[in-house]
Amino acid sequence: MPQYTEQSLIVHPGSSADPDVVVEVTPELAGWDYIHFQVRRLRPGQRWSFATGEHELALVPLSGTISVESDRGQWAEVGGRANVFAGLPHALYLPRQTTLSASAPSEGEFAVAWVAADQDYAPRLVTPADVTLEIRGGDNATRQINGILPPGFPCQRLVVVEVYTPGGNWSSYPPHKHDTHKTAPDGGVLEADLEEVYYYKIDRPEGFAMQRVYTEPESPLARAGTPFDVALLVHSDDVVLIPEGHHPVASPPGYTTYYLNVLAGSAQSLANKEDQAHAWVKATYQRRDPRVPIYDVPRRA
Repeated sequence: MPQYTEQSLIVHPGSSADPDVVVEVTPELAGWDYIHFQVRRLRPGQRWSFATGEHELALVPLSGTISVESDRGQWAEVGGRANVFAGLPHALYLPRQTTLSASAPSEGEFAVAWVAADQDYAPRLVTPADVTLEIRGGDNATRQINGILPPGFPCQRLVVVEVYTPGGNWSSYPPHKHDTHKTAPDGGVLEADLEEVYYYKIDRPEGFAMQRVYTEPESPLARAGTPFDVALLVHSDDVVLIPEGHHPVASPPGYTTYYLNVLAGSAQSLANKEDQAHAWVKATYQRRDPRVPIYDVPRRA
């Protein structure tokens, strides 16, 4: 089994041979089975072409708009926010055996993730009206979660959400893990075995965040004799790999931390187990931080 360290759990931008790739993760790099992930730049006049093969795919514009032509349909000007701190997202889900080509009227960035699949689902455009918005936690553990491809989305494995953590707050807290598949007597998922990436943006160029990733005794790597416990310093465009273990995040005062989560594994689910040493804190919350949502969200019927 792979051994994870502080250096191997964080992927910095600029390591790809493709100049249009900001940062990327492959299963070989991460030591896991499913998630391929890239953030790409697209300039006017450029085209990015891709064939999904035996993978399902999610494309999330981070800034600007993207038009996609494919053998499964065409979608013009997907996206539109100036940056991830300016509004709700759009996304496009495409099934396996899809050939696509993307272009943009002005320079922008998009994230794309693809995972192995053996089931077919219909292509689907996700608009801000489709995105579920949740204010989770309380006090200085309040954060905003946008469900892009949430559990229950019609796909096989992909789960995609984005999270905003105001300065001085914590998220993915109390710490939780999803590294062991467990089911209830009725067949419901109690905990899914999921790989996960955290792709970061900080709202100021000098900003940073901290993330701890640690196994507990029942985690597979701990049982195999290779537990780990690391604290990671992250900046914009860094990716943190969560192969297993708990993974809380801290956002320093003065900076809003954004991360895009892509998950895939044993179920299309976010079922997890909290670290019981810290779960008690939820009973102490007095209020929710009024700074979230961090941007105006249209009232929904």
